[in-house]
This record gives sequence, C-alpha cells and structure tokens, in this order.
Amino acid sequence: MSTPNPQLVAVMGRGIVDQDTPLLTADNLGLTRGDGCFDATRLVVDGAGKRVDNIERHLRRFARSWELLELGRLGFEAWRALIDEAVDAWDVPGAATVKTIATRGTEHPQSEPTQLLTITPFSGSLVPLNVVTLNRGYTSDAFAESPWLLGGVKSLSYAINVAGTREAHRRGADDCLFVSADGFCLEGPTSALVVATGDEVVLTPLEGTGILRSITADVVTEQLEAEGVRVVHRLIRPAEILDADGAWLMSSVRGVCPIVTLDGHDVPQDAARTRHYTALSGFDR
Repeated sequence: MSTPNPQLVAVMGRGIVDQDTPLLTADNLGLTRGDGCFDATRLVVDGAGKRVDNIERHLRRFARSWELLELGRLGFEAWRALIDEAVDAWDVPGAATVKTIATRGTEHPQSEPTQLLTITPFSGSLVPLNVVTLNRGYTSDAFAESPWLLGGVKSLSYAINVAGTREAHRRGADDCLFVSADGFCLEGPTSALVVATGDEVVLTPLEGTGILRSITADVVTEQLEAEGVRVVHRLIRPAEILDADGAWLMSSVRGVCPIVTLDGHDVPQDAARTRHYTALSGFDR
C-alpha cells in the first residue's frame, strides 16, 4: 500500500484535525456554488528554519475577498493564530503551499462561514514557460461599472482558470495568458504578467480588468521602483510582448517564470533580469 501524501488540515475554532476528517456537508455553498474565497502562499522548511512568504499581504488580500463577497469581517488575529499553529506543526522539508479557505457556509440552515486551512507539499519548479493566449470572453473594461462581477476576488469559482490550463496543455503549452475580448493581455490562470520594455516595467492595470492583485508582482516591482526603475500599469497587446525585453508570469507559489514562447513565437530573454526578479521575490532561497 502506498504512503498517502502528507497534508495538514486545520479548522477555525478546532485547530489541526486529521486530514481524513469530514469537514463539509453536502449543502455547503462553497461546494455547491463555489461561493467563497481562498488565498495561497509558499511555506519553506529548510536549514534556516521555517518561513511563510508575505503572509500579512496575503491575509489582507484574503480579507478584501471576504469583504467583496459580503462574508463579514475577517478575524485577523484568529487567522494568524491558526496559521502559526499549522506552520509550527508542519515539518516536511522543502516548499509547501499554505492555503486559507472560506465558504459562505451551509445553505440549510444558513450558517456562519466555513473557515479552514491546508498545507500541502509543492513539487513544482521555476521553469521557463511556453504560453498560449486564450480569449477570456470579456472586454478589458468590463469590471469598471460592475462590482457584482467580483473583480479582484480570489474566488473558489476557479473552473475557468483550471479549464484554461487544461486547454494550454492540449495545445502543447505549459500555461496560458488570458486576453480580453478587445485584444489586451490580462493575467495567467494563477499568475500575473510582468513585461520589461525599454526603460520601464509594465503591469496590467487592476481597474476595469477584474484581474487579481498579484502579491509577488507587487513585491518585485515595489523594489524595482526603489531602485529607480519606472513601473507603469497599462494595457498591452500580445504582439508587444514579442518586441519586449522579456516577459514573466509571477505567482506566490511558483515564483518568477520567464515566458520563452507566446503562441509559438519566441519571446526575448533577459537572464540577468530573471535572476534579479527572482532574488527580489525571495524565490532564490
């Protein structure tokens, strides 16, 4: 019999539970409607100890998702305590993913939000990516006047994101870059687009596009600005990536991954910038 993969599960108000403990009923709204949110970041266990990347920023983003879903106010202290308890108990060497999860709770009767946390090993690596563009199906300003579309919420409704990744794999690529119906670059299914061109670094604007704020991209570009690099938020088309100095998909779990091809076309590479951005993100250790 094979040994099950290690996983830690913790529940708000209960602490760490056995990973096989039943946690959701059949009418939990996170299960039946994807009505909830989550966030995720990297935990590293090595000779230097344990560290969780940018946990306060992730909790603030998690709280914003809570507020936009009208789940109430996030209990920061309770979540910090639950995360600390879980991290203290996790002793698997290497990288892992810490995921905070909340659903609206049960429908019959309506309950308080379900809140839980998982830690699972991450076996991925920082690799160059072959990327294809996929039409996301809405214009670049679709979210500007439509807050009910939940732009910027890290929703449990992730079926389209996962479907995009599957389609990329079907096309022989590693990942996809979602593009708006009017032809502008948005984001990857689990990552932000960062493009270096000339004397500036370009990020997709949050306003109107509905994309998720990327903590890794923020961490990198804030330090670049401190170094005197000009960082701008503007819409770009895929063709501009092919003429840029380099492009990357950045995430809190996978790190800084250079795009090497886009729709089969070579993307310029800058190994020095990749190393520098990786160091700024903390993924060099």
